Amino acid sequence: MRAVVLNCSLKKSPDTSNTQMLADVVVKALEQRDVEVRTIRVVDHDVPPGVVTDLGDGDEWPMIHDELLNAEILVVATPTWVGHPSSIAQRVIERMDAMISEQDDEGRPVAYNRVAGVVVTGNEDGAHHVISEVAGALGDIGYTIPGQAWTYWNMGPGPGPNYPDTVHGHDWSKSTGEAMAANLHAVATALAKSPVPAPPSSS
Repeated sequence: MRAVVLNCSLKKSPDTSNTQMLADVVVKALEQRDVEVRTIRVVDHDVPPGVVTDLGDGDEWPMIHDELLNAEILVVATPTWVGHPSSIAQRVIERMDAMISEQDDEGRPVAYNRVAGVVVTGNEDGAHHVISEVAGALGDIGYTIPGQAWTYWNMGPGPGPNYPDTVHGHDWSKSTGEAMAANLHAVATALAKSPVPAPPSSS
């Protein structure tokens, strides 16, 4: 089984990503279940705005799109900025919009029988709103969202220290991330055994 983590940090490598630190909790728990995980920091790639899979020369989204189709599990990891997902996360969702009309060999949307979850960090409040926005979009695209397929860390309302600068809430975020990984793996395993069929024809 394979998983891909799309880290939607605004920071390019090799800058430290708080979001990656929490995502790594989920990565480790997935790897303990023999899941092969690839992490992509989206901002390191040229991903222009758009709602199609391939915008032509210089567009690196098709490579990321291929990784999505090669994985049964997707984790979108995003920081919180002014109570919303990062602009990179929004761009990812917009580019994934094209997947709604892409079909597999059995006439199903290509995201069917794949599961997805969300990791959120931020020294401000708003994590549940961000989770709802991202998970709702992924469900629209066709992903199955297991129960409690998310984890987050924040300091509550207002500014504060970053994730690595405090131990506040780390135990809860870690245990929730491990539960997230277990639920993603369990539902992906169930879908592999009993796939969701193509939608009924309207004709």
